[in-house]
Amino acid sequence: MSPAHLSHPRFSPSSKGRLTDRDLDRFPGDTLLHRIARAVCHAGCLPRKELYETWEMARRIRRLFRGGRVVDLAAGHGLLAQVLLILDDTSPSALAVDTALPPSSARLHDALVEAWPRLGGRIAFEGRPLDSVALGAGDLVVSSHACGSLTDLVISRATAAGARLAVLPCCHDRRQGDVGGLSGWVDASLAIDVMRAVKLEQQGYRTWTQTIPAEITPKNRLLLGAPARSDVN
Repeated sequence: MSPAHLSHPRFSPSSKGRLTDRDLDRFPGDTLLHRIARAVCHAGCLPRKELYETWEMARRIRRLFRGGRVVDLAAGHGLLAQVLLILDDTSPSALAVDTALPPSSARLHDALVEAWPRLGGRIAFEGRPLDSVALGAGDLVVSSHACGSLTDLVISRATAAGARLAVLPCCHDRRQGDVGGLSGWVDASLAIDVMRAVKLEQQGYRTWTQTIPAEITPKNRLLLGAPARSDVN
């Protein structure tokens, strides 16, 4: 069941408004989500929507995939990489990469390290092209809302390395995306994501298709994959 504050009409989880210390009283509990939310509020730089997207994505990922270096591509502030380490301390480190990291990503990281000192020194932030990142079979490659073909780039880089992956696609390019002849039956964006899952299976991956709550984002299809020959964890 969704937390009560998700359904509160005055506190929409899909809002792009920044969380700040003014929102602290909305997160009074000792749950992990509330503790993360308070750190995000202290940083004062993250959209509310991004907190909830990250939380819902991260906990679904960790139900399937444990351990490994976390590589967050098109990472933005890098919250997903950090929450994945909070949820599973067996991952030794994380790398958050974007072509241009937000200047406030350091402020968010500092706030999270203050709450979870064990994160200190374990997360690297790099501003560079996504296709320049060296990946390995032991990595867990993730990306939340990499726009359009960037999602396909993340998938191709992960599969080339034989790594586990999890993506939450958005901004589907209906002109260039592969709809597989399905657009006559289903929406083109859904057809593109279906074909992504099909292609993963064809490359020897086991796939899982899930969703995060639609009240957070309508772009809520989560695709997870792991080489079929490997142990899921």
